[in-house]
Amino acid sequence: MRTAVLVGALALAAVTGTTSAVAAPAAAAPAAVAVKDPTPGPVTTPDPSALTSLAYETVAYGQQRRQDMDVWWNADGEQRPGIFLIHGGWWSAGDKRQMTTIARGYADLGYTVFNLNYRLSGQAAWPAQRTDVLAAIQLARKHAERWGFDMKNFVVVGFSAGGHLAASVGTYGDGMNGLKGVVGLSPIVSPLRAYTDGAVSTDPYKRRLRAAAIKLAGGCEPKGRCSRVWASMEVAWHASRHDAPMLTVHSDDEFVPPAQSQLLKQMLGQVGVPVTVITAPGTAHSAPLYRLPGIAEQVHQWIADRLGGQL
Repeated sequence: MRTAVLVGALALAAVTGTTSAVAAPAAAAPAAVAVKDPTPGPVTTPDPSALTSLAYETVAYGQQRRQDMDVWWNADGEQRPGIFLIHGGWWSAGDKRQMTTIARGYADLGYTVFNLNYRLSGQAAWPAQRTDVLAAIQLARKHAERWGFDMKNFVVVGFSAGGHLAASVGTYGDGMNGLKGVVGLSPIVSPLRAYTDGAVSTDPYKRRLRAAAIKLAGGCEPKGRCSRVWASMEVAWHASRHDAPMLTVHSDDEFVPPAQSQLLKQMLGQVGVPVTVITAPGTAHSAPLYRLPGIAEQVHQWIADRLGGQL
């Protein structure tokens, strides 16, 4: 473990009011058209100018590359609700640095925050990514006292492909002890729907998402023996009555449409688990969607309601 360093709290306004640079695409679109990546690039962490009780360290939760996470906590001895953040990037790119500003913002609100990296699809196929998130949660439980983490009271928040991982954890097994909610910003709830949509669409993002889903499945399409892998990737197909409530947010016209979450709402609703789907006008995706006026505030309030009014 790296030695913990004290850092200054970041104002909440920085979470929603700062526009990040856009990253270059990790791979070309299936069509012969250059596609600009709609997910944000890494955010440089500023050096703290003041010492506060907010502490930070980076730890490994596994032995392989990218199995690490940043932990932000209030070093005052109190046990606080936790938030696990999962970045996006087509399952094949991205980094936890994209979430640094958001992580610090939630820590400033009083939560213990775990900002995760995970093995990308070029390194390991599904379900390695879900396994990594579960391993990170397990390590957080193991060191709950050190990080002031209330292991019986936490949520998982994911962006785009990270939203798929968050939702997959939310429907893994028959519920998880302590998990009080899952939030997805433009979550890819159904890789199978993305595969189908991308096959007929001229939208380069949808075509690229189809290719990304195939890569996540280990390079195979949803047929034959590979059907089991794709079935495992489908969030809604694993709904059970002890799953955590979910909140998803989409833009009306983005390439990960609200229809993805409507199926999840239907399937979880059949077993009595509430799903709230928020839609916003336009095409904003992932973190840019989160920064639209009012969206972050709605997400914060939903999380606070699940975690006992911490906001």
